[in-house]
Amino acid sequence: MSGFKGRDVISILDFTRGDLEELFDLADEVRLKGVKGRPLEGRIMALAFFEPSTRTRLSFEAAMKRLGGETIGFTSEEATSVAKGESFVDTIRMLDSYSDIIVVRHRYDGAARLAAEVAENPVINAGDGKQHHPTQAMLDIYTIRVLEGGVDGLTIGVLGDLKYGRAASSFILALTHYKPKQVYLISPPQLRARREVLEEARNRGLNYREVENLEDVIHELDILYVTRIQKERIPDPEEYERVKGSYRVTLEMIERKAKKSLKILHPLPKVDEIDPRVDTTHYAAYYTQAKLGIPLRTALLLKILA
Repeated sequence: MSGFKGRDVISILDFTRGDLEELFDLADEVRLKGVKGRPLEGRIMALAFFEPSTRTRLSFEAAMKRLGGETIGFTSEEATSVAKGESFVDTIRMLDSYSDIIVVRHRYDGAARLAAEVAENPVINAGDGKQHHPTQAMLDIYTIRVLEGGVDGLTIGVLGDLKYGRAASSFILALTHYKPKQVYLISPPQLRARREVLEEARNRGLNYREVENLEDVIHELDILYVTRIQKERIPDPEEYERVKGSYRVTLEMIERKAKKSLKILHPLPKVDEIDPRVDTTHYAAYYTQAKLGIPLRTALLLKILA
């Protein structure tokens, strides 16, 4: 299936490279020229956030309002009838009857796909468990396109919690639509990418290599994509204690070993995995990345609803 109109956004693999480039072209238009009129006036978006969110939720909300639409929704289970025992499915059915599109985030793997099966209107996955975060992956690739002109031919490092982090998994899968020169998957042994992600990457021809130490490869990188350790998804507290603080991007390491042109991305929030002194250098692109979330998600809503 190609195109966006009226469709669900559950996994980055549901889309082709052509789809993504079409979306990015519209995002460029939105970013550089703005949006004319109020193309989604009268439309309502439901924000069903069963887990906390800052950037994803607020950028979707800002995008919808800039397009003339309205938003309804909640930011935690405690604020809904789920707290009274209502099922996830019934909550989605109700939201479907109140809105034209649903953006859902949930702690359980597969929740967004279930929501899409239940709802008649389009569903956008804003993160389900450790599995998928497709609009973050779209944003990540779009950011690289804005910064570097494209992904093909670049050497990219993905650092951090590649096992439980859905943003990292979705980014790795998004790279399979392109032809980077080399992808390094950099993590402690306990946080290596899951087998199904690696198998998909291998089957789709992604040139990747697993490594443990950032210092071994940082000199090669054009893009370094950093993620935090996903404390809230690690089931065993002892496992978290073993891996916390196991990697850190320091300014000294970057200035000593990295290319001057290196750009560092991060889906945010970041905790202590990047030295705060990096924030004000030309290496840091994660605030630009977050800012690009509004034109990217504006374009996505236009593609699905307009």
